[in-house]
Amino acid sequence: MDKLRQQFIEFSVSAGVLSFGEFVTKAGRLSPYFFNAGLFNNGEILGKLADFYAQTLLDSGVEFDMLFGPAYKGITLASATAVALARKGRNVSFAFNRKEAKDHGEGGTIVGATLQGRVVIIDDVISAGTSVRESVDMIRAAGATPCAVLIALDRMERSGKDGALSAHSAVQEVSQAYGMPVISIGNLNDLFAFLSSAGADAKLAQYKDAVAAYRTRYGVE
Repeated sequence: MDKLRQQFIEFSVSAGVLSFGEFVTKAGRLSPYFFNAGLFNNGEILGKLADFYAQTLLDSGVEFDMLFGPAYKGITLASATAVALARKGRNVSFAFNRKEAKDHGEGGTIVGATLQGRVVIIDDVISAGTSVRESVDMIRAAGATPCAVLIALDRMERSGKDGALSAHSAVQEVSQAYGMPVISIGNLNDLFAFLSSAGADAKLAQYKDAVAAYRTRYGVE
């Protein structure tokens, strides 16, 4: 497993953001793990998370001009990532959207820098792809180009329901639909490698078989 990915999984577990047990997903599946990005909720861990986003984006080789954070979680993530990028010598602008249009002041739904050039959409995960679709529409409407999506964790799961599962994951479908890469800091394979590692805590290692079974049932390559 790539060192940065390994560090991200370890960081997510230590921060309590990545937990193990039995959790019901939005799709109604019983998952042995849960990733709650809302728990990146203090300055120290948000700063560390932003460093992971920034370094992953720089390492990807994607050419970009600015960042966009879809409401609501993406707002904080894009803002923090812009700060982290500036610390690494790459100062870029960012923007985000409101859920409701403002009818006074500057008005509109977009806040921050003017959308222009090649724009990276930053969010926590991709479930149904709704947030990405709305972001792509707003970016294109402004005359800019959505060039990539950057997320924290790719669950690598086939979309759909049991009996009618897609051959592709939500991440793969987004990438194919909009012709742009979806970059993740970590993914399900990294999580499984972490649980399988010799240094894994015994309390965590007990979930390895459940994660393996879940990956076999719902996972994609």
